[in-house]
Amino acid sequence: MPDVTIKRFDELDRYAGETHGAEFIYAGKTLGVSAWGMNLVRMPARWDGYPDHDHLEDGQEEVYIALEGSAVLHADGQSWTLEPGTIARVGPAQKRKVVPGDRGATLLVLGGTPGKPYTASSF
Repeated sequence: MPDVTIKRFDELDRYAGETHGAEFIYAGKTLGVSAWGMNLVRMPARWDGYPDHDHLEDGQEEVYIALEGSAVLHADGQSWTLEPGTIARVGPAQKRKVVPGDRGATLLVLGGTPGKPYTASSF
């Protein structure tokens, strides 16, 4: 039997906690990925609830891949547009915030800590 898991986005497990209008989807966990973190984030138009955060404490790098709509990544007073066909990496110490555009945004977010085995967060 092949070691393959296929899911549609609507079949993936969702975060059940309060998300204030966005949808946090456990893509990696549902697929059985154990080497890195991987989630989908669906944000409504102009949603301001994405946390302004860094990963200094856990050392995790993040990669954002825009799948639908558009968003703006803010860091250190600079801004970059994320739209389909765009990919961005953010270092662990970098404070960042993502704000979706007029049509909202769906991002695939990948995370892992360089040089350390992946451990799933409690989120």
